[in-house]
Amino acid sequence: MAARGCGGVWRRAWQRGAGGPGPGPGPGPSPRGQRAVACNAKGGEVPAGKSGLAPWIPVVGLEIHAQISSNSKLFSGSQVQFAAPPNSLVSFFDASLPGTLPVLNRRCVEAAVMTGLALNCSINKKSLFDRKHYFYADLPAGYQITQQRVPIAVNGSLSYNLCIDNKMSQMVTKTVRIKQIQLEQDSGKSLHDDTRSQTLVDLNRAGVGLMEVVMEPDMCCGEEAAAAVRELQLILQTIGSSQAVMAEGQLRVDANVSVHHPGEPYGVRTEVKNINSIRFLAKAVDYEIQRQIEELENGGTILNETRAFDSKLGCTVPMRDKEGKQDYRFMPEPNLPPLILYDTKSLPANMNHQQVINIDWIYERLPDLPSVKREKLVEQYGILPEHSFTLLNEDGLAEFFESVVKQTQMKPKKVIGWVLNDLLSYLKQQSLTVKESPVSSFLLADLLNLLEKKEISSSAAKQVLAELWKGEGKTPLEIVKEQKLELLQDQKELEQICQAVIDGQENE
Repeated sequence: MAARGCGGVWRRAWQRGAGGPGPGPGPGPSPRGQRAVACNAKGGEVPAGKSGLAPWIPVVGLEIHAQISSNSKLFSGSQVQFAAPPNSLVSFFDASLPGTLPVLNRRCVEAAVMTGLALNCSINKKSLFDRKHYFYADLPAGYQITQQRVPIAVNGSLSYNLCIDNKMSQMVTKTVRIKQIQLEQDSGKSLHDDTRSQTLVDLNRAGVGLMEVVMEPDMCCGEEAAAAVRELQLILQTIGSSQAVMAEGQLRVDANVSVHHPGEPYGVRTEVKNINSIRFLAKAVDYEIQRQIEELENGGTILNETRAFDSKLGCTVPMRDKEGKQDYRFMPEPNLPPLILYDTKSLPANMNHQQVINIDWIYERLPDLPSVKREKLVEQYGILPEHSFTLLNEDGLAEFFESVVKQTQMKPKKVIGWVLNDLLSYLKQQSLTVKESPVSSFLLADLLNLLEKKEISSSAAKQVLAELWKGEGKTPLEIVKEQKLELLQDQKELEQICQAVIDGQENE
């Protein structure tokens, strides 16, 4: 993601408003230092333009729902499976039949604790469950079990990186505060059949465990929001608390957007719901910022409403007015006791360790987070920091690279070029994942060994890689011999070839 876009959308809208619809000089592009201030979501002193009007300050906060990686649902034993036949994974509790009671899934609690620790949160040793009431066809009970009053984790932070002017070599690190992480149930899914004018309900997803990660409004543009969500996605996948596949609805983002002038209170915010793509998130936030600025400068008002992003039209569209908190009628969940967690100091000596969740035990088993992995890749292999980002952004690519390095005599700095420039290009062209690559790490290492031993040239190696990509089961050496791509090392043989060429010219 490029930090350059932060400020572009709302600055253009502000210039149009300041300069009027007709031709004429606007304030002109802001210097980079001024732009950085204008992008600060916390406000600050922002230089005024030539018209005397201060620029707008956008404010962006995110609520992210991550589906917990668990075999069963949060409060029932029903299996969790994507794309299962409709209503085939629904227990009596999921369907909210009278007399059924929730039983908390230990794995979901551990995943939430793990996520909280990875995001530098304080873990509440005592958290509570609440009922959030709202009525919809795919919510059979008429309420959702969540954690409104005392969530499982609070007061964390997430650091993420942005490129400056689209240059991977120039990156800036930013931090967004995490307000809280709470456990809650997912709802079912409504399938709207416009042809028959009816709505069908699939309850397979009802009751699936979610972690809602609530971020403070510390961002100021779509690119910052997208970069933060991408980093969160990598963290969740690394620690295994969520597969976070957005295409399968395992990571859904609600973006809260508002704009205001420096020194003024935050403006009325709108919420763009259920964004299921990082690219769409950036577009939705930037569009909404621009829409609000244009609306305000034309004398309109911003409604506190819920909107959706139409990816085909590239714009947000209104869904409904925002319900106030009082409409949800939050109340303590009477069928679930407080959730009690322990650390090593507070764990009673006579308690069975298998019946409790130990925060310290989970912390000790956390794997290296993406930021640590990047540092290790740079330190161990001497690659550039921007290369480490690319390796981790592609699922399985870092492991592929390290496997090649272990099997080849070529230096890692050279290997990284083949992996990122050649292999990754092939994968992108054919929309394949690293796991689907027809060229294994062993085959690539074998090819690079031939190149390192000077048995083939660099151009010949690229030809061999193209042949390997066909997946015909041949080794690099077999392809080299079949196509006679090896370099000639015998001086006498080279002299004979040269002499033959000379003799041929004389005969002509």
